[in-house]
Amino acid sequence: MSLDGYIARPDDDISWLEAVEKEGEDYGYSKFTAKVDTVILGRRTYEKVLSMGIGFPHANKECYIITRKPQAPIGKLKFYTGDLKVLIKDLKAQEGGTIFCDGGAQVASMLLHDRLVDEFIISVIPILLGDGIRLFKAGLPEQQLQLLNATNYDTGLVQLHYKRK
Repeated sequence: MSLDGYIARPDDDISWLEAVEKEGEDYGYSKFTAKVDTVILGRRTYEKVLSMGIGFPHANKECYIITRKPQAPIGKLKFYTGDLKVLIKDLKAQEGGTIFCDGGAQVASMLLHDRLVDEFIISVIPILLGDGIRLFKAGLPEQQLQLLNATNYDTGLVQLHYKRK
């Protein structure tokens, strides 16, 4: 997110993320996603990823696209129209690796509202956007967090790792 809390400009533009792109640096993403077996993604984020022409990065994992419009599954990709709280509780009851919410401020807000996020890894990009789509929407319940780690990178990116108390 930007230093002022945005994940995209008002028009969904994320080109400002290029400011911290560095060849050979993925900020721990590959190591983290190796532990992930299930991905939760909002429909708008899913469509944004597809529009980038890079191929869907989570195709090899069980993936749930949170949407209101039913669609047939595509491989391991499921379009989920049910209650997100029920889905997460069902997934947590199963054996497996990490469940990763890879986007969508709306999906993140729903998860936070129901206190379903156990850990946060937030990469803060050194830019003030001033306006856009916030990572955390207003009206969420207060939640106490414990800092597990903070990592500074030479690009100016700071990665914060918290767990919910």
